[in-house]
Parts: sequence; C-alpha cells; structure tokens
Amino acid sequence: MERELTAIMLTSEIRKGLGLRIKELRKQNKWTQKALAAKLDMHFAQLNKYECGLNSPPLEKLVELAEVFNTTVDYLLTGNSSDERPLHNLRLLERFKELEAVNAGDQETVISLIDAMIMKSKVEGAVKPLTKAG
Repeated sequence: MERELTAIMLTSEIRKGLGLRIKELRKQNKWTQKALAAKLDMHFAQLNKYECGLNSPPLEKLVELAEVFNTTVDYLLTGNSSDERPLHNLRLLERFKELEAVNAGDQETVISLIDAMIMKSKVEGAVKPLTKAG
C-alpha cells in the first residue's frame, strides 16, 4: 500500500494539486513559508518544492501537514473536503470508547453535559465580539 501511495504521489498532477492546497492553507493561516517550515521542523526551501509541485512530502510529513492545517490527508491529496474531521485529542477518543460500556442513561447524561459545554462555548464566542466593541 505504501509503495502504491508513493507511486501515486509521484504523478505530476497530484504533486501540483497537493502543492496548491498546501500553499492555499498556509496563506489562509497567514503563515510564511519559513513559519510553516518551522512548525514542520524542515527547511523552507523543501516546503517551497512541495508547494511548487516539484517534490512530494514523505508520508510522515503529509500526516504532519494535515495535523498542522487541521484537515485530512485525503483533502491534501485529492482536494475532497469532508465535514467529518478526525478526532485529534486521543484522550477524548479513549473516553468516548470507554463510554460505550456505560449504561444508556449515563451515556445520555454525558451527551447532555457535552451539549451544554458546546452551547456555552458558542454563546461565549458570540458575546466576546460585542463586549470588545462596547
């Protein structure tokens, strides 16, 4: 599988598309090539080669790029965006898996608590711009 993916990555069309998406995401985040390269622990000249479609990153860097941009490897490679983002906080993921074994009533309590926390966060986010302007 890894060999197949590497062979696919070597096609000019895929490299160019990947490079354009990396550049677009970098600019959306208002990062210079040097700033993004520092986040990825690499030289900015290598990042420039990725963005220009001259080289493709190794699989490990591709995963790091997806994490830095909070996107998926699928999006970087194909441009297919999905509303479904992987859960990056492994502690949360572990807890959710453990909750599967808890009785349904307690699961509903946890879901209600999570819903309340999400609502609180949204309300706080909506109120902050108003309090700063006032």
